[in-house]
Amino acid sequence: MAVSSPADWAGGDFSQKYGALAYRAMLAEVNLTPKPGLVDCVNCGAHKDMTLQDFYHSADAIAPWLPRFIEHGIHHSHLHGQAALNRLRPLGLACENSMFLATSGVNTHKGSVFSLGLMCCALGRLYARAQQISADAVCQEVASLCCGLTDRELCQSNPQQTAGQRLFSQHGLTGARGEAESGFATVLTHALPAYRRLLADGAQPDHALLHTLLILMSVNRDTNVVSRGGMAGLQWLQQQATELLASLSPAGMREPLSQLKVRMFDAQCIARNLSPGGSADLLILTWFLAQFPHHLPHKNNNGVIGVSLC
Repeated sequence: MAVSSPADWAGGDFSQKYGALAYRAMLAEVNLTPKPGLVDCVNCGAHKDMTLQDFYHSADAIAPWLPRFIEHGIHHSHLHGQAALNRLRPLGLACENSMFLATSGVNTHKGSVFSLGLMCCALGRLYARAQQISADAVCQEVASLCCGLTDRELCQSNPQQTAGQRLFSQHGLTGARGEAESGFATVLTHALPAYRRLLADGAQPDHALLHTLLILMSVNRDTNVVSRGGMAGLQWLQQQATELLASLSPAGMREPLSQLKVRMFDAQCIARNLSPGGSADLLILTWFLAQFPHHLPHKNNNGVIGVSLC
């Protein structure tokens, strides 16, 4: 597969196309079932304040804003770093407000507004500069936009700390800000390669996505989990996800026993009131980035690993 350039989309609307993919990424995550501790098509997970319909209403409310994030990136590609991020914030807040109106105040997708908003903006910036579009390039652009974000927003010692500042102060957790500043390293390092490999090996899309969610749960320092269950809750969740992954047969999620184990894990998460919402947000990004072309390593004539476009 060749890495695409803006010329490839000359016959279509770039922002509408990729805005629609970002919307489909949200639906792919919410429709995934079972999903330990999270709202899915069977139950509301560890949540008592939100339902599957809330997530559908939320995604529908966010959908019109996603192309606007891309267009914002196109029109403000000359700005860099904090200046570019500051110009993006009002659009993100307006999108959040639409989400809260659609859900009567329930926070269904606030994390996704942040992460998808950044990713869509980064896409627009690359497009405006006629740069090639790939998962790595988009994430690198997000990292550039968010350079210094955690220091600016989490290291402050103001008396009225936000939840993010408190978790950073107590446990060193950087949450969504840290993921963005790293260029979503957890996705690029763990989730995306695994998801692509599972699909290439013939796994059904939902099975590959569920397997990838468990991988994220096993490695992600999820502030949503820590907020509900402390560091002990996070350690338990990561250990359970790691053990479940290790117990899978070569058939993976195709095996009925694997599905049963996930449902049992779901029941345990619900009983402990643990919801890996941060991992769900990263799963949305994984699905979205998996739709892009990507680089694969190759050896040149000297046997040295390089990068090829495929």
